[in-house]
Amino acid sequence: MHDDELLTVPETMAHLKIGRSALYNLLRTRRLASLTIGRARRIPAHALADYVQRRLEEAAR
Repeated sequence: MHDDELLTVPETMAHLKIGRSALYNLLRTRRLASLTIGRARRIPAHALADYVQRRLEEAAR
């Protein structure tokens, strides 16, 4: 996964091993950044990596 790569919703769900509702909840609450291109939602790979890193740091506290 490259930092400039844009992931689809199903790809992001697979990376995080979560369901569609859980992913859209992360997007809706802005805990995971995304962008819309036309009608397509895309998640930047660096935003996914940042989210995972933040969660790991929170878990270490």
